[in-house]
Amino acid sequence: MESTPLIIGVVVVLALGGGFYLRTWLTERSKKSAAVVAQSELERARSESKEILIEAKEKAAAIVAEAQREERDRKQELRRVEERLTKKEDSLELDRRNLENTERVCREETARARTTEAELKATHEKAVKELERVAGLTREEARTAVMKEFEETHRNELANMMARLEREKSEAFEARSAEIIATAMQRYSREVLNDVTTSLVPLPNEEIKGKIIGREGRNIRAFERLTGVEVIIDESPDNLVISSFDPMRRELARLSFEKLLKDGRIQPAKIEEKVEEARRELEERVRKIGEEAMYEVGVLDIPKEIIPVLGRLNFRTSYGQNVLQHSIEMAHIAGMIATELHVNVQVVKKASLLHDIGKAIDQEVEGTHVDIGRKLLKKYNVDEAVVKAMESHHEEYPFSTPESYIVAAADAISAGRPGARRDTLEKYIKRLEEIEKVVNSFDGVKQSYAVSAGREVRVFVVPEKIDDFGAFQIAKQIAGKIKSDVGFPGEIKVTVIREVKAIEYAR
Repeated sequence: MESTPLIIGVVVVLALGGGFYLRTWLTERSKKSAAVVAQSELERARSESKEILIEAKEKAAAIVAEAQREERDRKQELRRVEERLTKKEDSLELDRRNLENTERVCREETARARTTEAELKATHEKAVKELERVAGLTREEARTAVMKEFEETHRNELANMMARLEREKSEAFEARSAEIIATAMQRYSREVLNDVTTSLVPLPNEEIKGKIIGREGRNIRAFERLTGVEVIIDESPDNLVISSFDPMRRELARLSFEKLLKDGRIQPAKIEEKVEEARRELEERVRKIGEEAMYEVGVLDIPKEIIPVLGRLNFRTSYGQNVLQHSIEMAHIAGMIATELHVNVQVVKKASLLHDIGKAIDQEVEGTHVDIGRKLLKKYNVDEAVVKAMESHHEEYPFSTPESYIVAAADAISAGRPGARRDTLEKYIKRLEEIEKVVNSFDGVKQSYAVSAGREVRVFVVPEKIDDFGAFQIAKQIAGKIKSDVGFPGEIKVTVIREVKAIEYAR
């Protein structure tokens, strides 16, 4: 039993020694295995590196080969470009030499032409001087003699030719102008209105007339004093007549009476109140009438200060024709004519609408309505072209633009169309007598007749005193005399007739 611990110790020692040896053996074996693996990896890495190096060398060789090929192509292209440039330089050089040769030839030809021209001029002058010496006449004297002889020889032919040319030109102009005017008149149609000098106000009953007159006529006197009209009570049953040459005053009086009748209280204080209300209402109405006229014509840039003045033309008349309606009609007709003739339509329309603007204030300002209108338009900076177009419609100022002729023509068309204006029989006969009197004052006139309602005058001349050339001259002189001495709307055609009768008897 005593040897048991010893045995155990020996066994423990042997076990420890065996374990140490086993561990040492395992360690050595592991080292040998790791070395083998490392050697294997090293060999594989060396093999892969060789393959990569070979592949890299192959790629490098391919890149170098590609670069060398591109270099060869680039050099070939450069050689081709250089060849083309060389050819172009040669061609340009050839063209330059040809141009220099052509320029030299042209200079030589020009010099020869100038020399020839100078020689011809000298020869011509020499020939002319020789002819003058032989003929004993200067160049101007010879030309005058030839022209005189030609005129004497061909006088009748020239007269006939001039007459034919004048007739053809006149016929062409008249045909075209008639076509344009007729087209404008057909396209535009407006009802003919003639204003009168009285207005009627219907009364609800006859008894109201006494209130209108008032005690001892004070109401009617106050009304006439405030409105400037004449009130006629007993001329028409159930109506009150307002008489005045001024349509503006008549309209003011009419509105005032309507307000008084509606109120029922008629006395001087109430009359003054209603007249003032009517005056303010009329001023607003006048402004709206001016705006409506602008919109109807299509002219929208008229200064706002002129619009009420334009509206007042609705209450002005000229020979019974409403001036505003006349101006609107003119604007439409002139616009159509301007379109046909390709001139400024807006200028023509505006000038036509404003051509009589001075008539709205001519009672308040001295001067003709044309001068007043010019000053008014210039004051409010209306376009100068519009002023020039409107100032000539009565020929107080010269026609300075194409638009001015169109405005004057439209004025004559609107004023001269049948029924547009009223004129008394006495004035009509007097105008015809004045025309014939002016024509008969010319030397060589045998008879004259005003026909076509004064639109034409036919003149018969003495053939022994007036020849063919003289007929043209006297026609122009008669037209100018009528234009300066006789007032007339539109135009008058002057026809000069020269008759030659050759009578001989066979015996």
